[in-house]
Amino acid sequence: MTGPMGTGAGPKLELRGVKKRFGGKVVLDGVDIAVERGRSLVIIGGSGQGKSVTLKIAIGLMRPDAGKVLVDGRDVTRLGGAARRALATQFGMLFQGAALFDSLSVWENVAFRLVNADRVKRPEARARAVAALGRVGLGPEVADLYPGELSGGMQKRVGLARAVAAEPAILFFDEPTTGLDPINADMINDLIVEQVQRLGCTAVSITHDMVSARKIGDEIAMLHNGQIVWRGPTAEIDDSGNPYVDQFIHGRATGPITGGA
Repeated sequence: MTGPMGTGAGPKLELRGVKKRFGGKVVLDGVDIAVERGRSLVIIGGSGQGKSVTLKIAIGLMRPDAGKVLVDGRDVTRLGGAARRALATQFGMLFQGAALFDSLSVWENVAFRLVNADRVKRPEARARAVAALGRVGLGPEVADLYPGELSGGMQKRVGLARAVAAEPAILFFDEPTTGLDPINADMINDLIVEQVQRLGCTAVSITHDMVSARKIGDEIAMLHNGQIVWRGPTAEIDDSGNPYVDQFIHGRATGPITGGA
């Protein structure tokens, strides 16, 4: 695949021995994840198992207590200032609930990074935003509307347009189908696959939606009790042989995952 991912050997993104606790609660207990260039990894797991914390550490919104985050083989765990901002230009993210700015028009939301971080002039930024909207099935007439005028599915598309507008090398998806009906969820899954393939980028998603996980992931990893307990190709998840995975994907009340996990 081609795209803005670089040509070096080794994983595009890697977490090594990542640990994180909040007070007395251990959330991550030695997470090891490597994602190759151009691959899409989905992390599944129950509520409270550390999926969101893993994503925040990977993207640099939170620092681990121990372990490393590497991008293109470079340890970026402790970067700050200009170096952190430069690294952030490689990232795009679709937040849970889209997380749009209500006071900004749709195109200003999509172009937020272009205008405020990349210093792109507003006319060019607007044109790029309209092009990004078109790639997620929204016409130019949407550009001057405000998020409150859009349906939930349209807001999610705008969030995706914002994530891909600057053509990032790594895309992160935080529960991309939460709050959507099955039809809109399927549309978002299709758009995610399409945009990841178009960019040729690396993608990391977290979700508890197995329909979504199966559609957007080349590989799936399961996080439980702060560790990756299984990882493999999406096509093999039904025959994982792992009791945690088996219970989770079939939604069974009985098994090694206890209530409240």
